[in-house]
Amino acid sequence: MKQVFDVIIVGGGPIGIACGLEAQKKKLRYLIIEKGPIVNSLFNYPVNMQFFSSSEKLEIDEIPFISKEAKPKRNEALEYYRRIVTSNKLKIQLFEKVHSVVKKGEVFRIESEKTTYEAKNVIISTGFYDLPNKLNVPGEELPKVSHYYKDPHFYASQKLAVIGASNSAVDAALECWRKGADVTMIIRGPEVGQRVKYWVRPDIINRIEEGSIKAYFNTTVSEIHQKEIVLNTPEGEERIENDFVLALTGYMPNFEFLESMGIHLSNDEKRLPDYNPETMETNVPGLYLAGVICGGMETHKWFIENSRVHAKVIMDHMIRERPVPAG
Repeated sequence: MKQVFDVIIVGGGPIGIACGLEAQKKKLRYLIIEKGPIVNSLFNYPVNMQFFSSSEKLEIDEIPFISKEAKPKRNEALEYYRRIVTSNKLKIQLFEKVHSVVKKGEVFRIESEKTTYEAKNVIISTGFYDLPNKLNVPGEELPKVSHYYKDPHFYASQKLAVIGASNSAVDAALECWRKGADVTMIIRGPEVGQRVKYWVRPDIINRIEEGSIKAYFNTTVSEIHQKEIVLNTPEGEERIENDFVLALTGYMPNFEFLESMGIHLSNDEKRLPDYNPETMETNVPGLYLAGVICGGMETHKWFIENSRVHAKVIMDHMIRERPVPAG
């Protein structure tokens, strides 16, 4: 007879791990399913990335996070969350992508690329790092274009265009320039983003003002070619030489996946999923959201520090509404 889990958690990031810890404490039959390695999204962050939040704000389940600096770096976060998973022997399936979640009567059927599971409850904690906001311009499909940034060494001695003015774009521009890239920033608005880390923003502004990093403001890219890109500037069209493009224009949740499960989304540009903020349960009974996924296109609204409480809220409601036997 096929095992029916009390809860399956889709997504093995920090919030998915927090949900697993809470399920384990409640002695539930649970499983975390992650499409990549442990905390896959953090693993895919730039190698030198430093968090905006302090280490204590990234802690889950009151497990201390000790870092060298007040604001930890990517490798320290990977170590922290990995040790939590291994030390607590959390039940987690890695490198297994979930394709569908369908409710049949009182049970959910979860189809992954490897097998099929059944569960009484499901938590979606998949974040928003999967799908980049596309430019939708000719040439975006060229190999020279990337929506993810990893290591500045790759761009040394190259003409690099960085599109965007968020934290990721600014970090990439500064790191690549310091490793010898010829960096040009393409910024849609009139200035560097106001949400850029307060200790980094003056650095990028100074580099632009002194001419070390070139910047086009109120500008968009209209075409990308093998050796140049075409810009729409306030002064008209301009073509600049180019070897590589980092289009760091943000990311979005997989809305198609949410809708396929029956979750309602707001009919506006925010695409907010329908859930009860007191319980985190969606309009589909037994189906919950946790973490950044709750914010729709407002990807700046939820972080680890303000969504780590979702785990306890969900588990308390789950047991209260649908009592499950200890397993």
